[in-house]
Formats: sequence, structure tokens, C-alpha cells
Amino acid sequence: MRVNNEYIKQHFNIEVQSVKKLHGYETLNYLVKSKCGERFILKKHTNADKATLHFLELESKTLLHLQKHLPNNFPVPIASMQGNFILKDTNGDGLRLLSFLEGNFFNEVSQTTELYASLGKFLASTDKALLNLDLFGLSAKEINWDLQHFLKNEILISHIKNPAVKKIVSYFTACYKREVLPFQYQLRKSIIHSDANEQNILVENGEVSGMIDFGDFCYAPLINELAIAITYAMQDKKTPIEWACIVIKAYHEILPLQKVEVKLLYWLVAARICTSLINSAYTASLQPKNEYVSSSEAAMVILLNKWIKINPEFATESFLNTIGLETNNLNINIEAEKNRRDTYLSKAYSLSYSRPIKMKSAAFQYMYDATGNTFLDAYNNIPLVGHAHPAITEAAQKQISLLNTNTRYIYDALHEYAENLLSKFPPQLNKVFFVNSGSAASDLAIRLATNYAQKSQIAVMEHGYHGNTSIGINISAYKAEGKGGKGLPTNVIKIPIPDTFKGKYTGVAAGENYAKDTIEFLKEKETMPAAFIAEPIIGCGGQVPLPTGFLSTLYPFLKANNIVCISDEVQVGMGRLGNVFWGFEQHHVVPDIVVAGKPIGNGHPLGAVVCTEEIAQSFENGMEFFSSFGGNPVSCVIGNTVLKVLEEEALQQNAKENGNYLLNAFKAMDKDDSLIGDVRGSGLFLGVELVDEENNRNAKAGEYAAFIKNYLRENFILSSTDGPYDSVIKFKPPLCFNRSNADLLLEQFKKGLKKLSP
Repeated sequence: MRVNNEYIKQHFNIEVQSVKKLHGYETLNYLVKSKCGERFILKKHTNADKATLHFLELESKTLLHLQKHLPNNFPVPIASMQGNFILKDTNGDGLRLLSFLEGNFFNEVSQTTELYASLGKFLASTDKALLNLDLFGLSAKEINWDLQHFLKNEILISHIKNPAVKKIVSYFTACYKREVLPFQYQLRKSIIHSDANEQNILVENGEVSGMIDFGDFCYAPLINELAIAITYAMQDKKTPIEWACIVIKAYHEILPLQKVEVKLLYWLVAARICTSLINSAYTASLQPKNEYVSSSEAAMVILLNKWIKINPEFATESFLNTIGLETNNLNINIEAEKNRRDTYLSKAYSLSYSRPIKMKSAAFQYMYDATGNTFLDAYNNIPLVGHAHPAITEAAQKQISLLNTNTRYIYDALHEYAENLLSKFPPQLNKVFFVNSGSAASDLAIRLATNYAQKSQIAVMEHGYHGNTSIGINISAYKAEGKGGKGLPTNVIKIPIPDTFKGKYTGVAAGENYAKDTIEFLKEKETMPAAFIAEPIIGCGGQVPLPTGFLSTLYPFLKANNIVCISDEVQVGMGRLGNVFWGFEQHHVVPDIVVAGKPIGNGHPLGAVVCTEEIAQSFENGMEFFSSFGGNPVSCVIGNTVLKVLEEEALQQNAKENGNYLLNAFKAMDKDDSLIGDVRGSGLFLGVELVDEENNRNAKAGEYAAFIKNYLRENFILSSTDGPYDSVIKFKPPLCFNRSNADLLLEQFKKGLKKLSP
């Protein structure tokens, strides 16, 4: 069907002056101007099947119904000379003519609170007028943009090219299943417009005057109308919840909302953002030159990143408060919570911060507390690829529903994970034992080493920490020599920490000199130890990196004397250091045993010991090694998924780039602030040591660090302190920590320092 002047004249008796093609998503739209000055919108629906034509007829009935109740606010269908609202030609295309509605688009006018209140009232009035309209067959309409059919979009997520966007979209898709689906049958349904975006809302004289494009109208939960509208209304707003509340309050005054509806708004908004991004990506894959389909994509990405930072509890509380409904009561009595905890748990369990936090949920690098606050997590290194990563959640749920057993059986997940994990190591390290924690891995590593060497002595680093088992505590100077400790056992040899900040050696040759001292120290012992275990960066010692040249000088001596070299990678491994995947790689050495844990399961209990074949064979002495949970299918699938996500989202590179950015920024602060003594670390494993240079008091430096830690906490950033005097502030966030997060951390850190400075 050709759209031309003659055709329009023939069917609608309109003398046409001009026809101009407009932007469109799925339909072809034309602005028709008659010779007498009237304007119309011509809509062409290509390949309109029987169902499409039926829904177009229902749309016309809806518009005519609204014209009776709210005249001049909506397009009016124009009947053809034959009395039809829809024409169809032999090619299967459908054609409609609508009246032209005057006004400016919502995003073209000044954004005022009065305008937003007007939007709420207009939507409520529209929905109220449609409440009693019954259109037979409309409930059969299913489109991807209808939020009740949001999950139709799930299969299209793969078209999103940006991995940072894709993972958040996947996360909110999973949340929709958990938070929205269970309530779907409790929601009021009605005919709704279902697409109140900034280019479908018209404004005149500072008030909403009309709404166009009913192509997505449907019979759906009433609350979806409001969710969609506030999604677009919040675009480009610094305080999106505040602006959304204006619309919600005005809507509620005309068409009262129910509590169950309001409690779903946060998740429905997330679903609409995701719907927009998924369909933009999908349509772009089909029509790469169609700029219109991706016109709102940038704004939606910005809103998506804002939305993930908003605590769902805060959003829901705000929405309920604004319309006077009973809220969830986010006022938490933290003392009562602590007392309840102490009733059941030993006080040996510690709590972070002078004002502890009751956490409710988390997503990626954000944690949400029970009082509506969002915390930027710059501290928890266990969720390596991010809290509640949807790929990890999906993999765990799927596998646990299929098979969860132990290594006495053969199953693919075990072999696949072992192969993929070992591919990250040098070829000499080709055997793996799976356990269910880093502590268990350290324990097993010592057993392997002492069995291989047939000795019991172990050399460890000063301030080192290697787990909570009996063996782990006994070889951890940080614990054995700390509060409540009984000192290191006689079979444990403590090596002085090679600290280039406060120690005896500094400069380029410091590592080699420390290694030579260590070699001489070991030579003085009656017998050489069975093994030497160390973290490449001594975490509990205050994020102290082993200096360049230390391991490369020490390891040859150890190996020459049959001392097993163990690298504890529980905290620093898996790409956290940025420039390498494992910490030992920074020193150009290959250990005999590697201990891995914490982040390899992204929070799921998982640990591994990787060693040489020779050491593994020496352990095959007839006694079975068995871990009830180590290497189970669920753990293996999760571990495999972590490796996959690291690669797909380029998180090691992200750790390198943002880690270097933070490191350089902290070093720049060091030059300007006398409280900073040293900045050290690599990638997203950093430490900032504070000092009291004037009085040389270590305890005072620890007080400074505690102040900064708690200052950051009060400004919703999580960090911690460590080192012999707790004077080192440490940062080891999930590897999805981005540049914006880094800037926020640096900004608040500077403000905290200013509070301390005289």
C-alpha cells in the first residue's frame, strides 16, 4: 500500500497538502497536513494479521470511549468514507487515520513539580475512565512491553552488548520472578495505556494535556500504568524517588492505590527499565541503522545504574509514606538487635563499626541495610564478581535441582571445573583437591606439605593469617600471637615481615636483602622446615606486599633444600591484583602448592588446593581423602560460573584500571596529608596506612584509622582496618567496583582526613 495524496483523498476525502514520515518503533507513522490546515496522523501496520486487526479495532473503541469521558485529550479515530476505522490492502498492510493532538512533548518543557503532579492526575483520570470499559478478547494480547509479560524478554537479554548493563538487567529479571510473580493474582486489572513515556505525553500551559500512541494498550495490572509513567518521569533526575513520589501522590488522590500495588512499584520500574534496554538492543540487532529505537537507551542506562543503587526498602517506604499508607517501619533498634544476637551467639563473633549495621540484601557492589540505606561495598572481597550475581544464582539453583552429591561419584561438573581452574595455573601445578573453605584448604596444604617432606616444621610470615582450623590458627602469627592467642607452637618458624615502609630495608634491593636475611635465619635452624607458607600480600599484616625480589631470591633456596613453597591466594587470587591472576605471578615464581578460597565461589563455601603431581602422588598412601562438600556439583558449577563471569565482564582488567586509579589518587593524597604514611597494594587490594608522625604513637594512628573507617561507614561506604596497630585502612571490594564508585570513595576519604587534620 502506497501512502500518497490520492489514496488519502480517495478513502478519507481529505485534500492533502503534504505527507511527512515520522519516527516509529514498529509502525510507520506519517504527519498528514490538509490544504485547509488540519493535521492528522496516518499509521501504517505492515503485515497486519487477523489478531492485529482485532486489537486495532479495540484500540479505536478505547479512544472513542475516552473521547466521551475526557474529550480532546486523546487522538480520535477518523472513519473512512466507507465507515471503517481500519483499512487493509491486498498486501496485508493495515492503515488508520487519527486526529492530530496539539501540545509539546513532556521532555520538551520545563520540568516542574506542578507538571509532575499534573501527570499523576491525568493518568489517574484516564485509568479511572477506563476502569469499567470491557473489551472482549483484549486479555489475549501479549507483547514484550506489557509488564505482566516481562519475562517474554528474558530470552532477548543476550542481545545486550554491554556486560555491565546485561548483568544488572539479568539481576532485575530474577528479582521480578521473586518479588512480583507471587503477587500477580492479587492485583487489580484494567485497560491501561501502558506506555506513558516522555514522547507520548503532551503538555500545554505547564500541565499535561493529552496522551498519544495507544499501540501498547492492554488489559493488565493497574499499577503497571503508574510504574511505567514514573520510570520515564524519573529519567535525568538526581533524586528520582522524590520526583516519582509527586506523581504517585497526585495519582492516589484521584484513583486510590492499594498497598500490595505500591509495594511492587520498585520492582516494576526496574522491569520497565530492563524492557526498554532489552528491546532497544534486540531491535538494534535487526535494524542497526534505526537511530530511533536506541534514542532513549543512554538515559535508560543512567537510570538503571541509579536504580541499582537505591535500597528497595527505601523506595517502598517513600512510596507508601507519600500516600499515607502504613509503612514497613524501617526504624531499627540496633541495641535490641545486638542483644538478640548475643542471646544465641558467642561474643567471640565480632561486629564491624562502632554503630553496627543490620543488612537486608545486596546487589553487586551495593549492600542494602534494613533501614533503607545503600552502602557502597569497598571491603567484602568474598563476592568477587559482585553480590547476588544473577549468573551465579541461576547456576546454583539449576544444579541443586538436578544433582548434589560428592566426589565418590563421577559427574561432568567436577571434571569441567577442575580443568578450567587448572588452566589458570602454570603446567607444573596440575592436580587439585576441592574443599569447602579457604581454612580447610590451608589445613590440607599443610598436611600435603608435611606428608611430602616427612617433617612437621612450618615457616610462616609475621602477622600472617591462614584460617580458623587448629592447624590454621597454629601457623597464623596474626591469631596465635594476638589477643587470646597462646603463641606459635615450637614447630612453627616465624619469618620477619619484609616491610619496606617501616622495616630495615627500603628501595629497589629491599626484597632481595630481606630474602637473604631469611635464608641466613633458616640456615641457623637445626633442621630445615617442611614448608614455607605466605600470602603475596600480607593482608592481616596491613596489606603489606612482599617486595620485588623477595620470593624470586628465597624460592630457589627453599626448593634446593626440599622445602615446599606454598602460596596462600585466598585473599589476593582470582584476578584481584589486576595485572596477574594469581599473586605469585607478580614475583615470577612457581610455588609447589597454591591455596585458594573465599572468592572462588563468590560467597558459596568453596576452597581448593592446587599442587604438583609429585606432591599429590605422595599423598596417595592408602588413606582416602574425602570432603563431604568439597567438589560437590553445585560448588563446581558455581566455581565454573565465577571463572566465566570474570572473563565475560573483563573484571581482572577492571581491577587493574580502577585499582591503579585509586592507588595513584591515594598516593597523591599522601603528598598533601601528613596523616598518610604509606599507600600500597595492587589492583583492588589496597591499604592506606595512617601515622602519627608528630608523636610517633602507633596507638594514635590506630585511632585515626578507626575514625576514618567509621566516618566512611556513616557516609555509607564499607571499609575495614588491619595491621599490628589497626592503623591500615584496607579496601578490597567486589571486582565490579567502577570509576564512579572509586571517585565517591576518594571524595569521602578526603573529607574524613580533613575532619582529623588540625
